[in-house]
Amino acid sequence: MKEQAKKVQRHPFHLVDPSPWPFVAALGGLSSTFGGVLYMHNYDGGGQLLCLGLITILYVMFTWWRDVIREASFEGQHTAAVQQGLRMGMILFIVSEVMFFFAFFWAFFTSSLSPVFNIGGVWPPAGIEAISPWGLPLLNTIILLSSGASVTWSHHAIVGGFKREALLSLFITIIFAVVFTGLQGFEYVNAPFAMSDSVYGSVFFMATGFHGFHVIIGTIFLSVCSFRLYFDHFSRQRHFGFEAAAWYWHFVDVVWLFLFLTIYWWGFNVIV
Repeated sequence: MKEQAKKVQRHPFHLVDPSPWPFVAALGGLSSTFGGVLYMHNYDGGGQLLCLGLITILYVMFTWWRDVIREASFEGQHTAAVQQGLRMGMILFIVSEVMFFFAFFWAFFTSSLSPVFNIGGVWPPAGIEAISPWGLPLLNTIILLSSGASVTWSHHAIVGGFKREALLSLFITIIFAVVFTGLQGFEYVNAPFAMSDSVYGSVFFMATGFHGFHVIIGTIFLSVCSFRLYFDHFSRQRHFGFEAAAWYWHFVDVVWLFLFLTIYWWGFNVIV
């Protein structure tokens, strides 16, 4: 009886079991970092070490989140207090991502509002043909905003208990995301400048490229949610995994709007 009394949990928090995944993830990150540096400096084995690190990170992503899903869906470990902590963690993560993209916007405005003499003293720099915002960028804006509407539709369908509509709208969101990524790649291939073409090319490809990377991550996030929704992991009251994906996707939408208005539209129409 005394042993049973000791096992009674007197708090609403989840004390996770010992896990190897943080250590393995650290090894993967270390390997990918060192491998990337060695690869970019043409050292032998750098590419292999980079691939090993990336594969390790992907494996840990699958296994660690598998454990989290099991704890939430089958063990019932995610109490209201735990869910509140997860929500706060996701909010702080998105805030950190805002700061990440803020650095690129800072670089863009610093370079464009006071262009230095070695780029011609004008913005866009001399010799750079800026991409018109009224072609693919505008189409991509419409596509991404539509995907934000469809993921909101899916969220409301989950809350309302309409599984079929939720799956349909989530599938539409994923299609929009894949089309956006394809069009962004097409724009890169046909861009009239390269990443090495002055600070304009560097800022353009770094900002839009990292946004594209976040779109790919968000697409994977939503795809996993679609499988979980199909297998009834979400209910009308408990579906934070989907909420986190939707928050992340709306963040991606907002970042793109700022990219469109600044780098594409303002950078194309305003000559400093």
